[in-house]
Amino acid sequence: MIHINFRDARPIYEQVKDGFCQLILSGALPPNYKLPSVRELASSLTINPNTIQRAYRALEQEGYIVSVPGKGSFVCDGDQAARARRQELLERFNKLVGEMEQLGIPRRQLMDILKEGENQ
Repeated sequence: MIHINFRDARPIYEQVKDGFCQLILSGALPPNYKLPSVRELASSLTINPNTIQRAYRALEQEGYIVSVPGKGSFVCDGDQAARARRQELLERFNKLVGEMEQLGIPRRQLMDILKEGENQ
C-alpha cells in the first residue's frame, strides 16, 4: 500500500500523506474506504505512530479523508479529494508565481511559458 524511502529528503509523514493522496486520486482507495488505524499502519511500516497521526491529520485538513471518533478514518468521495488537490496545487502555483515576480520575471513571460506547455 504505502512505501517509505528512508533516503528520500521529504519527511516520512509527507511520504505517507503523498502515498495516500495518489491512491485516493487514482481510485485505488474508493470513497468510504476505511484506512488502517494509526497503530496498525505504524506497526506495518515500522515507524512512530505520531508520524502516521500527523499524515492523517494533514490528509483530513486537505479534504482527502474524514476521521470519525471511535470508528476510524475514511476516504472522502473522489470529487472532494480532487477539489482539495486542485486547491492545494493552485495555492502552491500562486506562491511560486509571486516568488517569480519578486525575482523580476514579468507576468507576460510566465504566461508565455504556460502557453508553451499547452503546445507540448
